[in-house]
Amino acid sequence: MSHFLSCFKAYDIRGKVPEELNEELAYQIGKAYAAELKPKKVTVGFDIRLESESIAHSLIKGLTDSGVNVVNIGLCGTEEVYFATFYHQLDGGIMITASHNPKGYNGMKLVTKDAQPISGDFCLKEIEQRVINKTFLSEPLETGKIEYNTSKKDYINHLLSYINYQKLKPFTIVMNTGNGSAGVVIRDIAKHLPFNCIFVQETPDGNFPFGVPNPLLPKNRAITSNAVIAEKADFGIAWDGDFDRCFLFDEYGEFIEGYYLVGLLAKTLLAKYPGGKIIHDPRLTWNTIEQVKLAGGVPVQSKTGHAFIKDKMRQEDAIYGGEMSAHHYFKGFAYCDSGMIPWLLIAELLSITGASLSALVQECTQTYPCSGELNYVVDDASKILESITAFYQPLTPKIDRTDGISLEFQEWRMNIRVSNTEPLLRLNIETRGNEALVKSKVTELEQLIMGIAI
Repeated sequence: MSHFLSCFKAYDIRGKVPEELNEELAYQIGKAYAAELKPKKVTVGFDIRLESESIAHSLIKGLTDSGVNVVNIGLCGTEEVYFATFYHQLDGGIMITASHNPKGYNGMKLVTKDAQPISGDFCLKEIEQRVINKTFLSEPLETGKIEYNTSKKDYINHLLSYINYQKLKPFTIVMNTGNGSAGVVIRDIAKHLPFNCIFVQETPDGNFPFGVPNPLLPKNRAITSNAVIAEKADFGIAWDGDFDRCFLFDEYGEFIEGYYLVGLLAKTLLAKYPGGKIIHDPRLTWNTIEQVKLAGGVPVQSKTGHAFIKDKMRQEDAIYGGEMSAHHYFKGFAYCDSGMIPWLLIAELLSITGASLSALVQECTQTYPCSGELNYVVDDASKILESITAFYQPLTPKIDRTDGISLEFQEWRMNIRVSNTEPLLRLNIETRGNEALVKSKVTELEQLIMGIAI
């Protein structure tokens, strides 16, 4: 066998089923997790994908055969595994999901105590080597027990604790759950709230009849956008399959870049926790930094990626962390990302301010227009990064290498980095109020990238 397994990635486990990930490997991962972390009790949940439940059963058997007790929370979102782990003070948790990967893929997101992420920098490589070398625990005296707990009551109550729902206005909201597992949770939350919820693609369906839900892709946004317009809704929300990310649409059906939501959520949380620290990634920063400072907070930059953001939040005791990719992290949620808390906070903000969602973001989008994330498939990413830096060096930009390369000029800035999860170069550009400059710099950079790549 090779000395690595293709399904072990930078942050999690993900691969094609059954070639890269299957029930036999899931069983071995359960045994390896048990041997590496020696937990007494862990939680396991799974998403709507067709193979998820059987992979979960094999993983659970690997854990229980190693003497580990398991709480099976069944069909859920990734954040429910995080919640169960920290709220019930368990020794770890594993979610079976491939997030927004195409149909035919599956994977696992793993955490240890307090829902701390297991990633390439912490334990994941060791678990992989245990699978390869079959270095598992010797047979335990007793097989672990399985407990089933599909109640969402504690989780729903926790979500509602982030807002004052007496202040909420009776908004009409389009909810596009993308045939993932978010619908059950939203139905439970909605019982407590004054909203008129219009559901789209609500039925959980691992066949994904409308395609795998990933609202970051522009082609996937029309259904939510059209529903907002047709229903004259106050705003719309779309989730990915395991609902650890949510995406917002204003009352005109316009998609709101995740970047601008980071500033909005930071302001909302700083009103509740004055002077707090806010963690942001380096891709797009000017609006976030300005909004955080205006609200009396302290902006702190972190490398992109959930494991890095969560570590930085713990180090800084930050109240909130936000990535432009629509991952939002909360101190009260064990520094984990949630796709439910953000929209609840935005609904509260709209209720309190009386402003529309388009009005709340309009000033920011005009002050700091951005390109959104642009992706390029290239062969030699590091060569391209250095060539781009050399090209702009004569203009003496401020250079930051926290994550890839950020170049900052008086009127515009850019970040270009290699994806942690895919063979892509990712580019982001923003300017000071100059939409035309965004477009011209995108063209300039694309010519540079293609010219160097040839």
